[in-house]
Amino acid sequence: MMLSPQAARMGTVFTTLRKIGSSRGRSTARHRIFPSNSQVSFKSTMASVAVDDDDEDDLRVTRTKNATGSRVAVTCNDEETQKKVRHPMPTNHPSASASTSPSAATHRSHEQAWMVNLGRECDDWLHGPRSADWFTGVHPSSGTCPGVDVHGSIRSVPLPNLSRVTRQAAKEYFDNSWTLFETMFAGLKGDEPFYRPPVHGLRHPQIFYYGHTACLYVNKLRLAGVLDKPVNPYFESIFEVGVDEMLWDDMHKNDMVWPTVSEVREYRKQVYQVVVDAIMNHSSLDNDPKVDQKHPMWALFLGFEHERIHLETSSVLFRETPVHLVQTPENWPPMHPSAYENNGSPTSHPVEGVDYPSNRMIMVEDESSVDLGKPASFPSFGWDNEYGERHVNVPPFYASEHMVTNGAFWQFVEDGGYRTQEYWCDDGWAWRTHRNAKWPFFWNQIGPAGSNEFALRTIFENIAMPWNWPVNVNYYEAKAFCRWKSAHEETPTAKPYRVLTEAEHHVIRNKEHSLNAARKDVHADKVMVTSGQEFARGSSAMNLNLSYSSESPVGAFPASHTGHYDSTGNAWEWTEDHFSPLKGFEVHHVYDDFSTPCFDGKHSMIVGGSFISTGDEASVFARFHFRPHFLQHSGFRLVTSNDEAPATHLFAGNFEGQAAKRDEAQASELLSKGAGSAPDSVYESKQSLHMYLGLHYPSSGQQENVPPIIPHGTNTPTHGLRFPQRVVALLNSLKPELTNNRALDIGCAVGGASFELAKSFGHVDAFDFSASFVHAAHRMQAGESIRFRVPVEADIYEEVEAVHESDVSERVRSKIDFFTGDACKIREMADSGKLSSYDALIMSNLLCRLPDPMACLEDLPLVTNKGGVVVMVTPFSWLTEFTPRSKWLGGFIDPVSKAPIRSKDVLRTVMELNGFEKIHESEMPLIIREHQRKYQYIISEATGWRNVG
Repeated sequence: MMLSPQAARMGTVFTTLRKIGSSRGRSTARHRIFPSNSQVSFKSTMASVAVDDDDEDDLRVTRTKNATGSRVAVTCNDEETQKKVRHPMPTNHPSASASTSPSAATHRSHEQAWMVNLGRECDDWLHGPRSADWFTGVHPSSGTCPGVDVHGSIRSVPLPNLSRVTRQAAKEYFDNSWTLFETMFAGLKGDEPFYRPPVHGLRHPQIFYYGHTACLYVNKLRLAGVLDKPVNPYFESIFEVGVDEMLWDDMHKNDMVWPTVSEVREYRKQVYQVVVDAIMNHSSLDNDPKVDQKHPMWALFLGFEHERIHLETSSVLFRETPVHLVQTPENWPPMHPSAYENNGSPTSHPVEGVDYPSNRMIMVEDESSVDLGKPASFPSFGWDNEYGERHVNVPPFYASEHMVTNGAFWQFVEDGGYRTQEYWCDDGWAWRTHRNAKWPFFWNQIGPAGSNEFALRTIFENIAMPWNWPVNVNYYEAKAFCRWKSAHEETPTAKPYRVLTEAEHHVIRNKEHSLNAARKDVHADKVMVTSGQEFARGSSAMNLNLSYSSESPVGAFPASHTGHYDSTGNAWEWTEDHFSPLKGFEVHHVYDDFSTPCFDGKHSMIVGGSFISTGDEASVFARFHFRPHFLQHSGFRLVTSNDEAPATHLFAGNFEGQAAKRDEAQASELLSKGAGSAPDSVYESKQSLHMYLGLHYPSSGQQENVPPIIPHGTNTPTHGLRFPQRVVALLNSLKPELTNNRALDIGCAVGGASFELAKSFGHVDAFDFSASFVHAAHRMQAGESIRFRVPVEADIYEEVEAVHESDVSERVRSKIDFFTGDACKIREMADSGKLSSYDALIMSNLLCRLPDPMACLEDLPLVTNKGGVVVMVTPFSWLTEFTPRSKWLGGFIDPVSKAPIRSKDVLRTVMELNGFEKIHESEMPLIIREHQRKYQYIISEATGWRNVG
């Protein structure tokens, strides 16, 4: 479960967690399993909640402090429990000696503080093969647990078809998910790996994830109305919220006292029974219903897929754990056979064509298109970000036949790639230096320093280096390799190497199991009908759905129809895309912050799945992501093209989570009403129409002796009048190169600036979203009489006639084509022929009134001739009634860096990326009348941009 960016930096639920620090040695921590009808007592540094419990504690753990340090005192109410509990912690234990005073505790590093969790119970039962009691659900044995083969190895079963859900089918998938997870956790040896934070300190220790997946079932089923009470309120607080790995140097998540392993196991046992009872008895599953997003049991299948996500992400944490603290579980699926066959592999200096294959670039010649998005009617569970639609045109490109192998990446390491800053982006180099990274994390140095001899760490053991397996790296490392490769060999195009895009991935994916195929036939989404035991077989075999518990050689399975290997499975592939919502994206109320906190321009898409991706993760519709510094079972392939990468990019801070999505939904609802909507619309009101007529036609009111804006007195700011005319004057002063002598007024309102443009250009297209504004412009063009109100005081107003400037002749008016249009859909209007290309474009106080300003900016190059000029005038006055917070260019504090994000800086970045050069910046005041004694004085930023692309 992800946390919002702001809360993720906190890392803990402060109202329920006792932080280790100044409180150590002074607070009592009680962790036990309580019946669901009882209440719990716990203490926090910020809150104290006292609750009665009718029964005596079976096991109570308290910390007491003596003159020499901290000790653990254990009280047991039965002899059998006493035999299992370790003696009190000796005073020379690291956590005892370091916690003799609050000041000592305060200065402990994150590597020491976690040790307070050790030694509170006997952990002999956590060494060696687990007994049957370890499994709180179904034991992983053939004929008993779904997915277990005749050899006793458990793999994933197919993703459930929700068009008709039987209780038995739901329970079987639950048992497979639950037991898979517990089988993997049987690989932790002793209590230490449950509490030791990962070496990077960016995620919780494993004890959190051991309890987290169970907790989420309870909390989400309660939200859906399936359960009416908690199982353990305290556990369902501390285990609820995970962390998004926001920064690579954020080390403050793990300093707390966690429950013991046995307590969490007992909690899991209770939750298992509660979930089984819901599956077998809740009325919502009567008569084998179809389960869709509106069905209360959608939350159940959400719990299944959430557990499978953590099966994979926790397996990465296992792979990062010191090898002496893990063991291969008895029922874990075997690694790929190549893991056991490469003992003769060299430890260093692998040879291309011998130890790993050459990696030719294969051209995907035909321009194609991809339609992203999962149909709402598709009968499987999906996360919110999968739904919606996006059409992507994919120009021809080259992609490497294989993912980059360990052998190929060794050449980068040997050549000093990790020591050469020029290959790294600024953030990547900062990460590399902070971590002191010298080679991929899962490579284990086995020779002298500088020898570059390596073995490979898999989930549970070290093996001889398989040079022909895909290398596991983060996005920064992948991009550094691309730069290094581009510097050392000529690419087959005019551009350097990069990584894949989401759309290109779907082009090279096996066409029998593509997005289009799955939309036509549910079975074409292979995970819907194929278990892990079967996934690695047949003409479209893949290393996916836990067929194996490791990567495999990059050529071990059949290539796709484009000739590319491992387009699906083996290891995730990093992409150039930012994680972003599809058109029509909607959150699901049961998990409303699953995706939105990560729509921030700081999360990179990963595609294709890895060997351990199961369930929805293995679906063709899956869309997942991680921060670029984050390590996953992920690699990359080389790609190059003559065209720009068909990737979706967001910009820093562009999204502000769930509140923004609600704003966006409100704005979408408003705009969906279209032209001629209710008179109280924020954009279509008569009051706005009259105000704009006065603003655009400053010569009005002379006949009536009523100035439309402000009287021309001695001390009045008349420099703020004639705003539309001054915008056009600025454009003309910037001397756009004339290609076709056409101009475009985007957001023309009632047309004052359009008529001014027509004085200088041969033809003007002018559009606005408001039909009433465009209608008024048409009437002014036809020479009709339009009268509008000039507010005086309260309900008193003067009525005047709108009048053109004296030099706006009938010939000038005839040059203009007014029509309704959406500035956020410029591409669509261009494709339909409504728009052409232009030498001059103006956008007057429009940008911060658009529901999606980025969509407008991204399409400007399509309609701007080379050498043409865009003048953009905006006060950057962002308001949620016009623009959802998620779409603001700036005007807020970055949740990670705490730096202010300013709209003008983001605007410059976007325009320059789109091929424009900034040629002007100035302040342009304007005045808007509210009544004769009250006015708005606005200072907009006026910028000029020449298309140099």
